[in-house]
Amino acid sequence: MSDKFDVIVIGSGPAGYVAAIRAAQLGLNTACIEKWRDKAGKGVNGGTCLNVGCIPSKALLDSSHKYYEAKSAFSGHGIDVGEISVDVPAMIVRKDKIVNQMNSGIAGLFQANKVTSLYGSGKLLANKKVQYLDHDGNEKILEAENVILASGSIPVSIPPAPVDNEVIVDSTGALEFTEVPERLGVIGAGVIGLELGSVWGRLGSKVVCLEALDSFLAIMDQTIAKESKKILTKQGLDIRLGCRVTGTEVVDSNGKKEVVVTYTGQDGSEAKEIFDKLIVCVGRRPYTDGLLADDSGVKLDERGSIYVNDLCSTSAPGVWAVGDVVRGPMLAHKGSEEGVMVAERIAGEKTVMNYDIVPNVIYTHPEIASVGKTEEQLKADGEDYKVGTFPFVAIGRAVAADEAEGMVKMIAHAKTDRVLGCHVVGPSAADLVQQVAIAMEFGSSAEDIGMTIFGHPTFSEAVKEAALAVNGHAIHMPNRKKRK
Repeated sequence: MSDKFDVIVIGSGPAGYVAAIRAAQLGLNTACIEKWRDKAGKGVNGGTCLNVGCIPSKALLDSSHKYYEAKSAFSGHGIDVGEISVDVPAMIVRKDKIVNQMNSGIAGLFQANKVTSLYGSGKLLANKKVQYLDHDGNEKILEAENVILASGSIPVSIPPAPVDNEVIVDSTGALEFTEVPERLGVIGAGVIGLELGSVWGRLGSKVVCLEALDSFLAIMDQTIAKESKKILTKQGLDIRLGCRVTGTEVVDSNGKKEVVVTYTGQDGSEAKEIFDKLIVCVGRRPYTDGLLADDSGVKLDERGSIYVNDLCSTSAPGVWAVGDVVRGPMLAHKGSEEGVMVAERIAGEKTVMNYDIVPNVIYTHPEIASVGKTEEQLKADGEDYKVGTFPFVAIGRAVAADEAEGMVKMIAHAKTDRVLGCHVVGPSAADLVQQVAIAMEFGSSAEDIGMTIFGHPTFSEAVKEAALAVNGHAIHMPNRKKRK
């Protein structure tokens, strides 16, 4: 192995492995260092997203939804499946198989693009040198013209609920349950908490989500957030806002461990709940532990993220950082695009990234998704805007599929009609929002979307109708404004 490279990437999650592949495609001699190991101790790529995040959680979300449909929804379609049961270990095996398949996929892509894959840890030293320590403890100093830091993030821990990976677990541990907990507590009702709560709630757990904030999904448009809470509550999730956990105690009850959770409610009174399992989902933090030598020249901001400019360049010349370890939302696709941008800029291209159009998705059922500005953000900015909404209950495809809950909300500039944001709770919300993201990238107006021909019957017709509703032209519901 050479000691010198054009590019060294530390971390092979969605930001890192995409950066490495794109750099190699552009003719740069590239190496990627990854410290993750699978259950057998073998070095694998993919980072948190592939190994214990996006991919495995979606596998369990899909498995649990199929069980829920078979148990609760098939009869409405005239399908009688009789008695059904859930095999949690089999679900976990399926999840692991999918992860292994994706691991192999990245390894194959590295090989095809001639990326040097190194398993172990990387530490940035001064002058773009990297201390590489493989999994056997062998050390080597590598040099590069450019270094890309893509070390990702890890779950935030809180003193009142120390994770023991048995009764009190983080998001990683919640993907490894061997049976369905009868009583499940979730600290945090954000993206991860809602997704994991949905998995086990569908399989039969009585789920209580304790959220410290007084508002639900504060990052989302509040019209959509309120509708989402109504739907999820109807599904059985007990979402309690303004609840701050102050302590936990793992106790033995008739030979079985359980956890007593103490918390203060919205009114300030103290309360207790007993759970068989407790998931701590209070956010994630940038993972920079052991990443930077004191003389690396890379600075951190007040939140512990690596400081970068709009082009993801750090305070050290030739050193870049992308993904969860830098400012902005911790989203795999945001990190991937940063990885592409950085690789192309290293190669001399003038690529930039549009941070105003980064979709955000919560994979509950129905999905919750958004792109662009929320109505609350526009009000705070003093922006003049107009809104169109359309419910899925008025969409034939949604009714036929028994997926009629939710709505599409479109926001456009009051004068120019340019689309400023789109927010959806409903079937295929992630894919519907992506349609609008493409339109926004090209500066589309609500009228442009409304004039576009959408296939019938499709879920996406709700996007067209919401766009028409912005200007009071919706066809399949009464309009608030008179048609001009």
